[in-house]
Amino acid sequence: MAENTLTANGIYFGDVEGEDGLELTLEENLLNNLVGLINDRYISARTSRDLDEQRWLTAYHNYRGLYGKNVRFRESEKSRIFVKVTKTKVLAAYGQLVDVVFGANKFPIGISETKVPEGVAEYAHIKPTNPGIETSQAQPQEEETIENPYDVGYEGDGKVLKPGATYATGKFEDLKLDKVAEEKEMLSEGPSPDPQILELSPAQKAARRMEKIIHDQIEESNGASEIRNALFESSLFGTGIVKGPFNFNKTLHRWEEGEDGDRVYSPVDVRVPRLEFVSIWDFFPDPNATNIDEAEYVFHRHKMNRTQLRSLGKMPYFDKEAIRECLQMGPNYVEEDYEHELKDDNRNDEYGASQYEVLEYWGVMDAEYCRQVGMEIPEDVDDLDEVQINAWVCNGRMLRSVVNPFTPFRIPYHAFNYEKNPYSFFGIGVAENMDDSQKIMNGHARMAIDNLALSGSVIFDVDETALVGGQSMEIYPGKVFRRQAGVPGTAINGLKFPNTTVENMQMFDKFRQLADEQTGIPSYSHGQTGVQSMTRTASGMSMLLGAASLNIKTVIKNLDDFLLKPMGEAYFQWNMQFLESKLGVEGDLEVKATGTNSLMQKEVRSQRLTMFLQTAANPAVAPFIKMNKLISELAYSLDLDPDELMNDPEEAAMMAQIIGMQNNVGQSSSPEAGPVDQGQGAMEGGGGIPEQPPELGATGTGGGNIGTGVVPQSGEAEFSG
Repeated sequence: MAENTLTANGIYFGDVEGEDGLELTLEENLLNNLVGLINDRYISARTSRDLDEQRWLTAYHNYRGLYGKNVRFRESEKSRIFVKVTKTKVLAAYGQLVDVVFGANKFPIGISETKVPEGVAEYAHIKPTNPGIETSQAQPQEEETIENPYDVGYEGDGKVLKPGATYATGKFEDLKLDKVAEEKEMLSEGPSPDPQILELSPAQKAARRMEKIIHDQIEESNGASEIRNALFESSLFGTGIVKGPFNFNKTLHRWEEGEDGDRVYSPVDVRVPRLEFVSIWDFFPDPNATNIDEAEYVFHRHKMNRTQLRSLGKMPYFDKEAIRECLQMGPNYVEEDYEHELKDDNRNDEYGASQYEVLEYWGVMDAEYCRQVGMEIPEDVDDLDEVQINAWVCNGRMLRSVVNPFTPFRIPYHAFNYEKNPYSFFGIGVAENMDDSQKIMNGHARMAIDNLALSGSVIFDVDETALVGGQSMEIYPGKVFRRQAGVPGTAINGLKFPNTTVENMQMFDKFRQLADEQTGIPSYSHGQTGVQSMTRTASGMSMLLGAASLNIKTVIKNLDDFLLKPMGEAYFQWNMQFLESKLGVEGDLEVKATGTNSLMQKEVRSQRLTMFLQTAANPAVAPFIKMNKLISELAYSLDLDPDELMNDPEEAAMMAQIIGMQNNVGQSSSPEAGPVDQGQGAMEGGGGIPEQPPELGATGTGGGNIGTGVVPQSGEAEFSG
């Protein structure tokens, strides 16, 4: 028999003995009690959302067009029709969300520099004393040898340039500002004193590089598909859950040339961030929380087969021995009540018999308790403090228990609501908003069909005393009834019931309109047929669609606040913590969710930049404009990559010289061009001074009556003269 044990925090466990009679160490016993504590919290979280599960089941049945088990019909009701208006509304809301989030050319998460960046220069320029730059402010160099960055001599001299490298983007592309200033002495902080000197914006460049990295990471991890699944559940049930970014070891498939010349498969594992959609049925938050920031803990319930459970042993910090014990103990998955309701086929109760239930826990725990269990807690953390941990539990065994690896600590789940319920964690979806209207529409549709079955057929009143007994009552054309008494024509009478289908369908249409009001999604916005008074003209239809979009903007704002912005911040923090090559992304950066205003803001900004570009065409204003900066911002506002479309100043000067040479060749080939014109064209770098047109009079036509028209330009004057 084991001795009684008293832990350091005063918890008495009594005899420490395992199920098989073997004595357990204190650490093992504490670990088992930690598993019990986690299971107790899971039971509390699962029990607290029973009412929410009933709401979701009702919404699911309305979406699928199914009557739940609690729906009872009268014996007189023959029709079981279900008009799936809920499905149409849910898909319309889902389509609007997808169009806003993924309708633009890039993901609606933006990274921008702050108004006053700290830790990185807002502007920087190349010093005019460097080689290769000749300006009016350049001072003559004393006898000093400065290494030319493009002094490439021979193969193997260590001065290899990247393909397509230029002075602005080649050798110093990946150098930080401080390294350039200290090692190369090429850049100087502050705006450029000379318009001809290349000016850089290190803060802006770092922000846009980080934005490009995040968009690439989301695209490569199939994040768009995962987010679309969450958007659908948000529209249907009211809440969508996305997990991530979390560390994922991705295998890059590569083939290299071997010694014998054959291609050898040599895969490489890299650490990348990944997103994952989490179904609302498998997510159990803290019962006392109304949003993810207030939650002390959350649970993610996994249903795994033997292969999936065994593969956990290949992931970091998982206890392979505990996984092996779970496999030996056998499957432990038990289907929940709502899972039976969600079944659409005739699968038996043995469906989950070969599955394992694995609980993933993210939440707080006492630091002292974690130390006693054996977790590695930083020494500067006091025993009375709390730490966030990640634990995986299956079959009463701790598969993994580590301190939250993310810095700063965060729960890697993002929950966003379609319509916010201020007193609950879970929101309200489209299906729940129109639940009453859906029920009434179904009732009147059934009544209309049952009434039509009565009123659409003839019912006979038969006086059997006037007929000969033993006759068949079957009715068909040419039928002869034999009668034995009574007045002729009174033995068999046809009756017709009144038709109330019109009244029932009027009520159906009325509650369909109420469903439009309840959901904020008018029928004409998702393809209602028929022409109404306001939809006869394009302007009237535009006004209606503009008013209908007000409701969805509120939903998109929830998406910005609770999904896009937190997820962008999480990606930024992940890259700063785990990205192996920082690529110059350090700086004072700000994450912006641009879901609601992305399209409108960029459209307005591009229009303003275009108008300003027209103003800059004035020769008197042009010297005061940074033209390359203006064009770069215009391209960025149009969701175009300025680095791909624009030349740097060196390339722009080369292209201008080439264009000038082409114009000179065209001017010299003209038979009317004189030597003065050619010299002027070569000196100006353009096409030279064109030949002046002859005097054409006040009308611009060479004489005649004065009339309206446009004064021709110089090119037109040659032909009109």
